[in-house]
Amino acid sequence: MAHTPPPDCEPATISEHEGVRYLHLGTPWVQGAMRIARPQAVELEYVQRMLAWMLWRPAADLARGHAVQLGLGAATLTRFCHQRLRMERTTAVEINLSVIAACRQWFRLPADGARLTVIAADAAQWIADPQRAQTVHALQVDLYDHDAAAPVLDDEAFYRACRALLVEGEGTMSVNLFGRAASFAASVARIAAAFGADRVWNLRPTREGNTVVIATRAASRCPAMKSWPRVPITSRPGSDCQRASGCA
Repeated sequence: MAHTPPPDCEPATISEHEGVRYLHLGTPWVQGAMRIARPQAVELEYVQRMLAWMLWRPAADLARGHAVQLGLGAATLTRFCHQRLRMERTTAVEINLSVIAACRQWFRLPADGARLTVIAADAAQWIADPQRAQTVHALQVDLYDHDAAAPVLDDEAFYRACRALLVEGEGTMSVNLFGRAASFAASVARIAAAFGADRVWNLRPTREGNTVVIATRAASRCPAMKSWPRVPITSRPGSDCQRASGCA
């Protein structure tokens, strides 16, 4: 199955295997997944880890505020924030119209409403709007091209703009770093330059090689496992939160 993309974007394509539906961008690389029988579950391990920003928020506050997803993927994080956490506002920014269409048709993405907005836009331009400064409590960044070779946006200016979005004293960002051509250390150094070295952590890589990095304007300590909120995700990331390499 394929959807027509805008110029310069690869078409969204769908595959299914052993009860799991996958999103691709014209290549075998997986851009997202949903278990058909359990669409509310968080299927992929690295996506589960993207939710580690919840460690920095009291359980009672998880529904409060504004969650933003840069890069829609299969809409897993967007649906989780909107439907499971029931956050006051959830926004997804996705440049590829065919991805949005595929998520509406095949990945249970609801229509826009009072609490949910899906925006077809370039993430770099969207976050650069000064009117959005300090309006986001949870920022989830997963921006890859069709080859999943490296993050599409990965310079220090981008991460500074991400920091500016976050509410001072509360806002936290999670970033997926993966790719054959990506330099993890260089990416982390850019994030640390934007947020401060004492505000950056990473989880250990998944089996597939995804490493989730957390950067925050909230508490600067690495949370302990006992602080995990009771939130229904498929499985919780391990107790492997550590100061990012080169940030100690």
